[in-house]
Amino acid sequence: MIKIYGIKNCDSVKKALSFFKEHNIKYELQDFKTDEVGCEKVSYWLLHVDMKTLFNSRSTTYRTLNLKALNPDDNAKKELLCKENLLIKRPVIEFDNKVLVSYNETEYIKELL
Repeated sequence: MIKIYGIKNCDSVKKALSFFKEHNIKYELQDFKTDEVGCEKVSYWLLHVDMKTLFNSRSTTYRTLNLKALNPDDNAKKELLCKENLLIKRPVIEFDNKVLVSYNETEYIKELL
């Protein structure tokens, strides 16, 4: 089963869910706001994608925490991702020992259909 991680009101997550519904692909959604992911999951994702891909430096949480001024290194970013799931770029899609991050229809077609 494909697992999607994100938040329900995120536009990118909404696009991904529409893609899955349109193509009759079964999935399970885990909402960061109601069911956080921990360091084990973040570490797993970082085995498949780099920090730049996973870390959302355009999020409200990033600005609120003033992270641009703090300029955290990758280790600090990983700790932040574990504590502040809203810093994770969305959606994160897990399937067949693969991880896709953000909405990219071309990549979805290539990898999921």
